[in-house]
Amino acid sequence: MLFKVEMTVKLPATMTEEHASEIKLREKKYAQELQAAGKWRHVWRVAGSYANVSIFDVESNSELHNLLSGLPLYPYMEIQVTPLCRHPSSIHEDDR
Repeated sequence: MLFKVEMTVKLPATMTEEHASEIKLREKKYAQELQAAGKWRHVWRVAGSYANVSIFDVESNSELHNLLSGLPLYPYMEIQVTPLCRHPSSIHEDDR
């Protein structure tokens, strides 16, 4: 199942730079692990925002929820999820 996931990060102004850096480092590692596993297929930065648009390829809604809630920045995110399906005019065989 493919999902478009839009994530906007809103760190609290009271968070120290040291704490923010540590969370961002863990976030990057986790995100790259999910990409290597094929679960997080695409990620794009939204220009001018601390936000991204991503495509996830997972087995279920529950799996997506578990992956997203495992993100270290999850408590500081606003997330919008849109389910996707293959377009009949697509020439690509690997877009499910």
